Amino acid sequence: MPVECQPHGARKTNTRLMLLNILTFAGRLHPLIVHLPIGFLLLALLFDVLGYTRRYAHLRSAVPLTLLAGFVAAVLACVFGWILSATGDYDTATLGRHKTAGIILAVIAGLLLLFTTSWFKKQYVVGPRLFSVLLVGLMGLMSYAGHQGGNLTHGNDYLNLAILTQVQRQKPTSVEAAFIYEDVVQPMLIQKCGQCHQPGKLKGKLSVQSLALLLKGGKTGPAVVPGKPDESELYKRITMDPGHEKFMPADGKPPLVKREVEIIRWWIEKGMAVEGKKLAELKGNATIQPQVAAYLGLGGAGAEEGVAGIEQHNNPEIPASLDMGLVENLRKKGLIVRVMLQHPVMLDVTLPAGSGARMADIKDDLARVGKNIIWLNLSDNGLTEGDLAVLEGMSNLEKLRLEKNPIADGISDHLLALKHLTAVNLNETKISALCVNKLGENPGIKRVYTWKTAVPQNAD
Repeated sequence: MPVECQPHGARKTNTRLMLLNILTFAGRLHPLIVHLPIGFLLLALLFDVLGYTRRYAHLRSAVPLTLLAGFVAAVLACVFGWILSATGDYDTATLGRHKTAGIILAVIAGLLLLFTTSWFKKQYVVGPRLFSVLLVGLMGLMSYAGHQGGNLTHGNDYLNLAILTQVQRQKPTSVEAAFIYEDVVQPMLIQKCGQCHQPGKLKGKLSVQSLALLLKGGKTGPAVVPGKPDESELYKRITMDPGHEKFMPADGKPPLVKREVEIIRWWIEKGMAVEGKKLAELKGNATIQPQVAAYLGLGGAGAEEGVAGIEQHNNPEIPASLDMGLVENLRKKGLIVRVMLQHPVMLDVTLPAGSGARMADIKDDLARVGKNIIWLNLSDNGLTEGDLAVLEGMSNLEKLRLEKNPIADGISDHLLALKHLTAVNLNETKISALCVNKLGENPGIKRVYTWKTAVPQNAD
């Protein structure tokens, strides 16, 4: 029986990718594990305090066991937290405080556990009241560590006294009275981008919390260049192909819809990225007023819009609803699924490059949501024409990426009937001009990418 062997370099690459994925997954367990020491150590304090009463004195004997569980959980939380800290951009000072507090917490929990052992009691005596005071102090340290962790996740201003006196900004009563930055652009960016670009977590060293910080930018320079949207990193990132690694928002978070992208472009280009200005004060505002009105819910907001880049047309064949359990089945098998629109349900599905997944294991799950898939990326997964027969059932597919797969001209047979398909990426495959000519029989296909194929480059 023939055995297929991967090149040594490819095996090493796959091993490194698998290790990276394992570490990433392990790091993401930190928010789950970190709650375990909180519960166990609080329980230890509760048992200790109740032990001073005659009725519950027997609970004090359970303190060592709960301290042991709390100590082990605290050590695990430190390990997984360290892994997580290496996979994201966090505020260095806040991260340092959180790390230090977490490590000290684990050490003190271990010392308190040591105090309860018979070996230690034979050599030293720690009175019950001093032990209780140390436990209370441990709770204070745990609160501080938790507060710093909350700052990393939600921002440094998430829990502070200022929030008690903060006055919520009043919604403008008309489009003309709306401040373009304060009422429209800033809330939009904080809602869609703020989770990853805030004082506690600065991905790319960028914060979207104020205009000054946008103008300052991050690793790649200013996020906004007044009057020049095409030179503004913010605008470039939100208008990239969602399959691009630099597309924002990342990690499957809800992207900006078309009207939001139009508002940001207008604000940068026509509004010169200003703040403190009402829409009525800016020239040429008539073109953007309907989008602003829709965003603010003033004067008959338009219907829900899709992701920027989706052609705005009515396709009644897309199912209006979908069992989200089918989406979860795909995610469990390693596919990245992003819900682009809720009504109707439109999906963007990606099988990560080099995933090692067999089409036989996922084709049935893909077929069950096939009519909802609008964008599909199966690039660089060793798929053949035989593997891709499932595409014929994706009748509403618009964009398809198949580059770097060992497919040849036969792929065209699976795509001819897809009347909504507009773009196909066949770069670095084995197709020839015969495939391109056959795809030309589908009038909907406008772009076929054929770089590094046998197709003459004036043929795509």
